[in-house]
Amino acid sequence: MSYVLRTHHLTKVYGGKEVVSDVSMNVKKGEIYGFLGPNGAGKTTIMRMMTNLVKPTSGEIEIMGEKLTHSSYEVLKRMGNMIENPVFYDKMTAQQNLELHCEYMGYYNKNAIGEALKLVNLSNVERKPVKEFSLGMKQRLGIARAITTKPELLILDEPINGLDPVGIRELRDLFLMLSKQYGITLLISSHILGEMEQIADTIGVIRAGKLAEEVSMDAIRGKNTEYIELYTSDATKAAFVLENVLHISNFRITEGSGVLRIYDLKVPPSELTRSLIVNGVPVDSINRKNHSLEDYFMELIQGGDRHVASR
Repeated sequence: MSYVLRTHHLTKVYGGKEVVSDVSMNVKKGEIYGFLGPNGAGKTTIMRMMTNLVKPTSGEIEIMGEKLTHSSYEVLKRMGNMIENPVFYDKMTAQQNLELHCEYMGYYNKNAIGEALKLVNLSNVERKPVKEFSLGMKQRLGIARAITTKPELLILDEPINGLDPVGIRELRDLFLMLSKQYGITLLISSHILGEMEQIADTIGVIRAGKLAEEVSMDAIRGKNTEYIELYTSDATKAAFVLENVLHISNFRITEGSGVLRIYDLKVPPSELTRSLIVNGVPVDSINRKNHSLEDYFMELIQGGDRHVASR
């Protein structure tokens, strides 16, 4: 198996506190890797280390088989990135900003800038000063800059921030095209879980600076993902009935709420409802649902206040 990007026990300490702790990631060639985690989890710090903007406290980063060091100039030329909010020379046009970037990168394909702007749907604003761009347009220009030099690895930090639904769909299609048609490997962080579910081949979930899980989307889809969702004002009593009357142990109570997710489907919803009501449990609603990436992600990030048996 060919890996484009790997980290080995990557750790970063600021002010005596580990903000990234022992992270080992594996990004395969040609895939889209969705990097998920709440604000402050360490995603951006890891991406900044991958692009040599920040030095690790310990651990190693391997890019295209080469250990990343302070002098890894050539391998960085094979990468494109947009970390946090893209910064431009505001008085210069989109065209001029990309020309400057290509000069800096030593890339001299005259057609590349126009092609990149067209791919992100900015082909009619080449001569417009960037200071007149909206947030969404700056996001698109940041992606255009990242792909202008035809990188083998593309690292994008929250690339769809500031975009409307149409813009999000356009970039979703662009990312898929870059991966499938151009063979570019993409590492994308995002809070929009539904989008990652549609495009990612692998997801890595980071929590409090640690990699909670790295798993393929096929593996998630291949699991038994159906469950029954129960809303009640008395979750404790409902849990008692499930365990002691219906003998169901494979369920969890969503933290801080009266929502129970029941993964043992041997008892149909109609019988569940009847048994709960007979035993004095108020049932606000009960529905059969499918487990989404968002559900999977939230379980990893938040957990629950009861155990879940193996599924």
